[in-house]
Amino acid sequence: MASAPAKSPSESAISLTDNPLREFIRVEGLVERVMQHYFARFGISGSQWGLLRTLHRAEEEGQSSLRLTDLSDRLLIRPPSVTGAVDRLERAGLVLRDHATIDQRSKLVGLTPKGRHLIHRILAVHEQQVTKVLGGLTKKEQAEFHRLLRRLGQHLEGLVTRGYDSNGI
Repeated sequence: MASAPAKSPSESAISLTDNPLREFIRVEGLVERVMQHYFARFGISGSQWGLLRTLHRAEEEGQSSLRLTDLSDRLLIRPPSVTGAVDRLERAGLVLRDHATIDQRSKLVGLTPKGRHLIHRILAVHEQQVTKVLGGLTKKEQAEFHRLLRRLGQHLEGLVTRGYDSNGI
């Protein structure tokens, strides 16, 4: 009986690095799908939740509003995407946009009372949802998963800081 041909070192390396990344992307898509239905119950999307939660955290830190560029930086998304999300949330009455007093070109975004109320409604049940999503892992596995994600995130932030481009150079 003939055995399978041995893979070259470069083929093995591609397989080892490609499969975990592919699985990570697949699982992220599943998480997004599950959470999309969850947030739809509240009339928002997951990305809108991210923006609202970021503004809420800023308020907890003593900032009543954030500049659009600061939101973009905190959310790691491009400014045009932030502008579109803010437009939709503003139409829904969840955020308010205003000019910065120091720089009139700069726009500030803050929560409205309606936005704060929605955040509190979601936070009242959010831990249960997170527990359900992570329920396939033990507490120990969740802690390890969190540790690995932080480590990968730090690595990727380093690549971004060093100007890593899409060609892998």
